[in-house]
Amino acid sequence: MIKRDSHRADHLLHNNGLASKLKDIILGGQDGVVNVLGLVLGVASATNDPKIVIIAGIASTFAESISMGAVAYTSTQAAQAYYKSLEQKELHEIQKHPTEERAELKYIFAKKGLKGKLLAKIVERISSSKRRWLLTMMSEELNMSAPITTALSSALIVFAASMIGSIIPIIPFFLMPIVPAMIASVIVCSIVLFLTGAYKAKLTIGTWWKSGLAMMLIGMISALAGYAIGSLLGVAL
Repeated sequence: MIKRDSHRADHLLHNNGLASKLKDIILGGQDGVVNVLGLVLGVASATNDPKIVIIAGIASTFAESISMGAVAYTSTQAAQAYYKSLEQKELHEIQKHPTEERAELKYIFAKKGLKGKLLAKIVERISSSKRRWLLTMMSEELNMSAPITTALSSALIVFAASMIGSIIPIIPFFLMPIVPAMIASVIVCSIVLFLTGAYKAKLTIGTWWKSGLAMMLIGMISALAGYAIGSLLGVAL
């Protein structure tokens, strides 16, 4: 029984780790595609010069990726610090007020339909280990789980995903004249965003084509706003 619980816990930690990495990949990749696409479309419509578009796109790629990686690092650190502070508070309550905390534990599992000897056995089993007791109270009472990825790991994943996503809208401008490159960039980025949304739905929940379409539309609306601004500035200047 203990071995089975251990394997189940390892499986849950593995899945949580994958979910966290998937979130970072989508965050960095989507942000890179959308922001740089909007930029290159705006610059292309304002200048009609592929070299300027490429220079602006590459500069934005590095700035965007470094910024996203830094944000991922600080936000993950903040989440870890917040979890740690609540964990220390909960541990203090378990150590200083074990009777009250055991009563809370009993109430939590009674609400799940457990009662009698089974309820008492579960409460006794959990409260026999402070670490198990603490983790149970964190997840069941506070609905919180410990951050799986480290701040550095999250930052590196977001940075790499943002770099890859940001490069995609620029590639057509190396290969084509300005107008075909703009069209190709929009088409390629639309496909990438759709596939990303569909893949996310496959791994989580939701209808794959709805998720893909939603991500594609949000990305295209954001990117085309950059094109509109660039067109207006090109006319004005």
